[in-house]
Amino acid sequence: MTDALRKHGRGLLVFAAAAYALPLLLAGNRYFAFIGGIALLHVVWTAGMSLLYGYAGLMPLMFAGIAGISAYAAVGLMAAGFSFWTALPVAALFAALVGVGLGLPALRLKGFYFTLCSLVIQTVITLAFVYFVNLTNGDTGISQIAPPAWFGGPLQGVGFDLVLATLAVGAMVALILIVEAPFGRRLVAVREDDELAEMLGIDVVRQKLAAFFVGSLFAAVGGAFYAPYVGFVSPRSFDVLLSLNIWLMVAFGGRGTIWGAVVGTVLLAPLPFL
Repeated sequence: MTDALRKHGRGLLVFAAAAYALPLLLAGNRYFAFIGGIALLHVVWTAGMSLLYGYAGLMPLMFAGIAGISAYAAVGLMAAGFSFWTALPVAALFAALVGVGLGLPALRLKGFYFTLCSLVIQTVITLAFVYFVNLTNGDTGISQIAPPAWFGGPLQGVGFDLVLATLAVGAMVALILIVEAPFGRRLVAVREDDELAEMLGIDVVRQKLAAFFVGSLFAAVGGAFYAPYVGFVSPRSFDVLLSLNIWLMVAFGGRGTIWGAVVGTVLLAPLPFL
């Protein structure tokens, strides 16, 4: 563990310094601070996508749908009287398990066929968001989502941005520890040649399943934070375009690299708001 962090220590320190400085530097302009917060959320998502696409060789286009399930679940639990901090782990775990359940048949497919199957699953999830009106309020979406409570007051503004910075740094630390562990090396072997990996004794489906669950947790945690940070969720917030944007950030920054996803996020995530 310490060797993995030491190997990437310089990059991690630079990223952490930039992540925590960003909310403080943008504190005087709430609009730009909001864009910075959205970029930090995307770092969490691209870390998960980097694990799946960059290291496991999977291109899950239902990634946004899993984030959406978590967001709606968190909002529903908060509406039922639970605090955000109680709803967060429950919603994230629920969404990750649902994602694995939906994606399990597709994990036996390879390349284009897995991607196509995941696109179908994403479409089904989006349609569920639209038509299960009692749970999601349909295409209208859910607005005025209350911010989390934090030491007796609402978590908002610079405080929320700093929490997102901590979340982004934590996501990168988790990604480093995963890809530098034996599990990460097995994922690379599966990505390069799954048939050879199978011959070497690696259970390919089990490795993909584990990677998909962990990647889904990244998506789900980001989705749960997205809802109170933005204050609004709708089916269009988590459609296939979000999945494609997250994949593009990883591909643009460099597939199979730790910091490439961060570079892609920094360059591409703010563009829709500028």
